Amino acid sequence: MTYFLISVHIIVCIALIVIVLLQGGKGAEIGASFGAGASQTVFGASGSRGFIGKITVSAAVIFMLTSLTLAYFYGQPGSSSIMPTAVAPQAPATQEVPAAIPTEPKPAAE
Repeated sequence: MTYFLISVHIIVCIALIVIVLLQGGKGAEIGASFGAGASQTVFGASGSRGFIGKITVSAAVIFMLTSLTLAYFYGQPGSSSIMPTAVAPQAPATQEVPAAIPTEPKPAAE
């Protein structure tokens, strides 16, 4: 399920980027940039603003929904992790130090 959502999310991201870059500025029509004489005929009688605007809104809504869904799935506390489960730390092993062997001091030289 998550792989499907990730692939849809990536496709919508790329489509949204392309759609926004294809939009014309104020007064410019998208059909004119592709060499069409009358931009009204490229996307119908309503012109390019209505068509491109609807596609942009649709892609943005799908992008938001996939983002929220992926955040919900990956934010679950019971999801898998690469970290091992927490184990109580064990006390370090202590070594017993052997008792020092008493040595007799050497007599001082006369």
